[in-house]
Amino acid sequence: MRGRAWIGELRTWVTGVDPGLGRLRLAGVATAAMVLAVALMSVVRAVTGQPVTVVVFAAVLAMVSNLSVNEPDLHRSRVTTALMVLPAAAATVLGTLLAEHRLVSDVVFVLVMIAAVWIRRYGPRGMALGMAMFMPYFFTQFLQAKPGQLPTLLAAVAVGFGSTLLLRGFVFAEKPEKVLDDLLRAVRAHVHALALAVIDVLEAPADDEKDVDAALRDLHRRRTRLNDTMLLVVDRIEQLRDERENPDEEAGEDDPRRALSLAVADLELAAERLAVSTRRLADDPERPGALEPEVREALLDGVRGLASATATGAPEAMRGAVLAGARRSVEELAEEHSGARPREQRVAFAVIRLADALEGGESAVPAPITLAQQSEDPEDEEEVPGRPVDRIALSTRQAVQVGVATSLAIVAGELISPSRWYWAVIAAFVVFAGTASRGDVLARGWQRLIGTVGGVVAGMLLAFAVGGRAVPTLILLAACVFLALYLFRISVGLLAFWITAVLALLYGLIGQFSVETLVLRVIETAAGGALGALAALVILPKHTRAAFREALDDTVLALDEALEATVDRLTGRPPTGLPVELARAADEKLGTLRQRAKPLDNPLPRRHGRGSYQRALRVLTAVDHYTRALARLSDRIVVPGWAPTLDPAVERIRANIAGLGDLLRPGGPAARDGIVSAEDLVDAAEAWASRCDDPGLRRDLLAAVRPLRRIDQVVVGFAGDLAGGRARAQEPAESRG
Repeated sequence: MRGRAWIGELRTWVTGVDPGLGRLRLAGVATAAMVLAVALMSVVRAVTGQPVTVVVFAAVLAMVSNLSVNEPDLHRSRVTTALMVLPAAAATVLGTLLAEHRLVSDVVFVLVMIAAVWIRRYGPRGMALGMAMFMPYFFTQFLQAKPGQLPTLLAAVAVGFGSTLLLRGFVFAEKPEKVLDDLLRAVRAHVHALALAVIDVLEAPADDEKDVDAALRDLHRRRTRLNDTMLLVVDRIEQLRDERENPDEEAGEDDPRRALSLAVADLELAAERLAVSTRRLADDPERPGALEPEVREALLDGVRGLASATATGAPEAMRGAVLAGARRSVEELAEEHSGARPREQRVAFAVIRLADALEGGESAVPAPITLAQQSEDPEDEEEVPGRPVDRIALSTRQAVQVGVATSLAIVAGELISPSRWYWAVIAAFVVFAGTASRGDVLARGWQRLIGTVGGVVAGMLLAFAVGGRAVPTLILLAACVFLALYLFRISVGLLAFWITAVLALLYGLIGQFSVETLVLRVIETAAGGALGALAALVILPKHTRAAFREALDDTVLALDEALEATVDRLTGRPPTGLPVELARAADEKLGTLRQRAKPLDNPLPRRHGRGSYQRALRVLTAVDHYTRALARLSDRIVVPGWAPTLDPAVERIRANIAGLGDLLRPGGPAARDGIVSAEDLVDAAEAWASRCDDPGLRRDLLAAVRPLRRIDQVVVGFAGDLAGGRARAQEPAESRG
């Protein structure tokens, strides 16, 4: 039984660690495409007598096309992959004809890299076409291609991209419905992991604060992973919606996509409620371990039931019975009216709600919403504040930076090693991929250097182990390529690690392995990364705080739009958008803000004590959570008579959120002017709701007031801390989780 339980936990972990098996699919298909390209070009090579480098060229293009094409729609993915042949062929011809003219070819190489970065402004397709320009031109310089090799090199271009198009676009094409099923299984796996983390918190000894805090940190990590997976699920649902025969047609009441979207929102909010209520319970001076034994066991039984029902491989027929058992475990506690154990009751309520959400009990689809017409007034577009350089488009800024960095890298690489200069150029070029500020560039450059150093050590060990024997070397090569492709979305350092190991094995296979060569790779990589970072710091620099400010403004605006649409929906006015979708968009903006804040580990400028970027993120995460909860409630509550008391409260809260955004913005005001608690206005809205004659509607209205009150408390409390306000302003428990 223990063995079966261990296997079940392993399956659940595997399901959750790679949501929808997206990374596994990418790595598997890319590796297969490379193998196919190698096989086909080996035949061409045998016929033409060309060197083995043409085989490597085709394999690299197969890998690049898999890594670069990130179109969510299958048709667009196929078109993008096919279009990559054109710039790749042009770059191959140009690079081959210029290979013998070193100075001219270097100048053109820099121009190609500038164009490859600038074209990223056109989204995922631009990113892919840019890489299709860069990589073939680079390889013609690296291989010192001759004009007589052009037919074979062009054949390699066709084979490399054709292998990807065939396997990824047709043979192993992603079916959105299948991927969505995989993602939903991953969601259950993450709920399972979150339930296990809650169990750890409840089982923690009362006198072991360190153990409890460690369990709470783990709970926070698992909640974040669940949220990330939910974003992937929503993206897939939107993809299914876009692929309808008439995508402009409004989703009707019976649209399964809308039902699924709402069910996912319910499940996420219910899981977050369990995490938040557990955090509150842990913040009680009486630690969870000091709970009354029967209460503690009831909560543990309920959460264990949730964990059992969400384990990967659990029989569908048994889920209902297990979830019913989880409800029964906490029913008595949830129905208490003494008020003596409010925090314990909140956990019990959360268990019941999550059990209901897992069964889809709250996912009834409301009637379609009539949206207000949005005016398109060009005067509404405000000029971006800040320095003139901050108004330059990201792709233009990075194109200039790449031009400077790679020009210097060519010179530095030649000085270090005339035969290995290309490693410095690649390091200077790729360090700008997926970045928005100089802090991002520095972080990626450092990760790449660390990964390269680790890859040198691993590569030497692997090369010495196989001793140049062909069969084990080829097996290890395939394994290393697979791992590089599987892990590159997690960390560029891991990608650099495995690619460096691949190089060590390749050098061993062709008899050119040496420690000096691998050490030279580290030096060239460090030089290229340093020059890229230098260009980001000096040439049209995008300060990390400026990138944070832009993402912060986007997040605050998205939260404001979601709240506005939600209150319009609650009071019967046509909203400017679907509240649930606007709230989800705000959640995505918050995810971008988290990425922009990663390089910022220092306190906010002119702020002291607890005013850190990380705490700001936690507070905005709490606001985002309550906004989504309120948006979900608006799907079943429409009360026009509530407007006179609800509108003033929400307007004050929206103004406070905007004021908090000003406080958080680097260079913003030091005082909390204009941020005034909406407590009295929320009380008035709550008083109106409490007089509702319909018990069910009254319960829903009061439930809608609670997230508004929590948003107000979170925002005003944090604003007071930032501006040196009242000492009693405390960070709420849920904002820390």
